[in-house]
Amino acid sequence: MIIRTRFAPSPTGNLHLGSIRTALYCWLYARNRGGEFILRIEDTDQERSTQEATQLILDSMSWLGLDYDAGPFYQAKRLDHYRKVAERLIEDGLAYRCYCSKEKLTELRERQFANKEKPRYDGCCRDKNLPEDKEQPFVIRFKNPQEGSVEFEDQILGHLSFQNSELDDLIIIRTDGFPTYNFCVVVDDLDMKITHVIRGSDHINNTPRQINIFRAFDATPPTYTHVPMILGSDGTKLSKRHGAASVLEYRDNGFLPETILNYLVRLGWSYGDQEIFSRDEMIKLFDVKDINKAAAAFNPEKLLWLNRHYIKTLDPQIIVPHLALQMQKLRIDYSDGPALNEIIIALRERAETLQEMAVKSRCFYEDFIDYQEDAKKHLNSEVAVFLQAARHRLDILPSWTDESLHQVIEDIAKQFELKLGKVAQPIRVAVTGTTVSPPLNITLKLLGKCRCLERIDRALLHINAG
Repeated sequence: MIIRTRFAPSPTGNLHLGSIRTALYCWLYARNRGGEFILRIEDTDQERSTQEATQLILDSMSWLGLDYDAGPFYQAKRLDHYRKVAERLIEDGLAYRCYCSKEKLTELRERQFANKEKPRYDGCCRDKNLPEDKEQPFVIRFKNPQEGSVEFEDQILGHLSFQNSELDDLIIIRTDGFPTYNFCVVVDDLDMKITHVIRGSDHINNTPRQINIFRAFDATPPTYTHVPMILGSDGTKLSKRHGAASVLEYRDNGFLPETILNYLVRLGWSYGDQEIFSRDEMIKLFDVKDINKAAAAFNPEKLLWLNRHYIKTLDPQIIVPHLALQMQKLRIDYSDGPALNEIIIALRERAETLQEMAVKSRCFYEDFIDYQEDAKKHLNSEVAVFLQAARHRLDILPSWTDESLHQVIEDIAKQFELKLGKVAQPIRVAVTGTTVSPPLNITLKLLGKCRCLERIDRALLHINAG
């Protein structure tokens, strides 16, 4: 048997961390077992589904490198198929047309609430075998078994049992002809030969209903795994106030895809005490049976820690396109200046996100308007003499390298009998406008000779004007 999993989001809004964690678990399970991973877009909710949300799903999967073997399949393109399947169920006596009006159903619910009964359809049309009347609105309902129970083994939660008497004759086709979620899912999972369904625990009440529809088709249901929810750090349901609203917001805020995947795989799953996992390690070691039964808590500090780790340890060439995106967002023209991989090497110990790295790199590509307020004190008449000496030494320097630039700074300090920092900081302020940068020799090298000399000249003018 070929293992087949699927990720089946609805394009009705942002794709949240919880959804992407589900996608990751499905992807890892298929890759670990040599199976296939399918992407399905469940877009039958015509009022809420949007093309923009669909594109967000596709872009998120692409950014994270969660490649799929088939799809994306769109439910909205399969509407006629769902209707034909529903009609076959009617013919087989497994579904029926229900003409009960909204007013009648509302009255039924109110009466049940008043009697403290569970609200459910009373089966009024269940055994009437009513023919199609195009003049009257009707829904198609599935004939749920009225006796016995639905039992299945969840790969995380273990043995689960639901009494059929607690389940309703659910609607599978609405009055407008559109199929409902539980029906589409079963038809699709059958057609796409899905063997394992991994999804959030908020779907667990749908599972017995779907299993009964599978059995109506005389088909074996998939193996189910219901993953606990992700909570905020305060123990409440994860929401925008706990972090970014969507996965792509993390991209836009300067997080690496490796960070997001590593963080999410550990958000409920573990392998000993190991914290850092490469993609290959995730595939090799992942097993849904190692997922914790308890809900996991989102920790933004841990996410930042992981991002720092990957910024510092990944091959700079892997990071380059992600930093380029940040530069473009900030409208920094990085074509005239140091290569981005050099910027990454210089700043990777000083940035938590690539957005922060891009901001700190601006001085290497653009002239600054003014010196930062706390930096101006380093540009005074006392430093002018050795700043001028540094400018002369840099101007005649034959080789613009880390080593030769460091030597210039040391020589100036010795010449004026100053500590290295007393010399380095005014030069740093002169060439960057700030008091913080990579080591000065590296900063000078990245800026290049022309920029350095021009900015020192500007600093000398600033001092003389003061």
